[in-house]
Amino acid sequence: MPEPLPLHSAELLAVGAELLVGETRDTNSGDLAGELTALGVEVLRLGALPDRLDVVSGALRDALTRAELVITTGGLGPTPDDLTREAIAAVCSETPAVDPELERWLRDLFARRGIRFAELNLKQAWLIPSASALPNANGTAPGWWVDRPDGRVVIALPGPPRELKAMWRDAVLPRLQARGLGADRAAETLRLTGIGESLIAELIGEEVLRRRNPEVATYARVDAVDVRVSATGDGTTSARELVDGAVATLLPVLGSYVFARGDEGWPEAIGRRVRGRTVAIAEVGTAGQLAGILGRMPWLHEARVLGARTPAARAHGTARAWAEAIRAEAGTDVGLALIARPRKGDLAVTVAVADGTRTTQLRTLAFLAGEQGRRRAANAACAELWARLGDGTRTRRRRA
Repeated sequence: MPEPLPLHSAELLAVGAELLVGETRDTNSGDLAGELTALGVEVLRLGALPDRLDVVSGALRDALTRAELVITTGGLGPTPDDLTREAIAAVCSETPAVDPELERWLRDLFARRGIRFAELNLKQAWLIPSASALPNANGTAPGWWVDRPDGRVVIALPGPPRELKAMWRDAVLPRLQARGLGADRAAETLRLTGIGESLIAELIGEEVLRRRNPEVATYARVDAVDVRVSATGDGTTSARELVDGAVATLLPVLGSYVFARGDEGWPEAIGRRVRGRTVAIAEVGTAGQLAGILGRMPWLHEARVLGARTPAARAHGTARAWAEAIRAEAGTDVGLALIARPRKGDLAVTVAVADGTRTTQLRTLAFLAGEQGRRRAANAACAELWARLGDGTRTRRRRA
């Protein structure tokens, strides 16, 4: 039995020609990468491979030179183009053979369904000496757990997400955790509004952005720009201490732009500032984008969506008048109005917030029209509401 190797790094290989021609999207790799990262495993690479034995076996060999854990998804079906088992067997220099117990299970599965058992299906009962089967409660393709002589691990999972997720949760993850998974890693994400990615990078500085541990990186998202701080414990300082120290140095520079942390979004950020108040919104020309973001929040008592050219949209005219009217008509503490109109390929956006004591109005430009522009307009409205529910201080505005 090989000496267990600490599983600190992983590579994910998705197998299937359909992934390379756009017929199927690989959501499995992203989901698994997220879970592994959260468990302290560094994901080195994600790859999509065709149904070619030489390509899949070559990618497996390469991955095993870099990572302690290699996970494949797909290619476990019964047809000749399902080659993941053959590729793993080739890399391990072992010959697959039908496992009697798996064969009984498989034949029984077909008999219970009243389906003729084609001998081609016996391929799904294969094992190699270094592999053990991972049960599949939702399909006919068992997975493989392979212990390599050097202590590395190869795991083969089926491609259909319904089968993969159950196998990962019930058979793989408990075994990985019992074996010892991940290093001392920690991460924190700061979510920023009112400032672009390049300006954020300028504020943080090149020296900080080039550091390896802790590592600081910026990511432009649909609803925010994220600053992610990640670290690995170095033996004297824990990962969490390294991350907390880096965040403490970033907040004095970025703090006025930070509206949320982690995977939080506008609903959670605004909800923290509502503090018992109620809100009503009216949006014109955004096809319900704002209501789509905030619509399920208990403090949102009314969301009115109007087409830009309808008589109802013109009833109150300006965003300022709409904010005051929707507040009064809904009987809420705060009224928010968002009006977006096309302007030379972009959207001219006006946001107004009325709270009974004053009404403020913001004008900005949402880059691009269509779905993207409407979403940016809704994000600008969320940012303005968040600011007004706080101390009312605006951060520097930019094109949304």
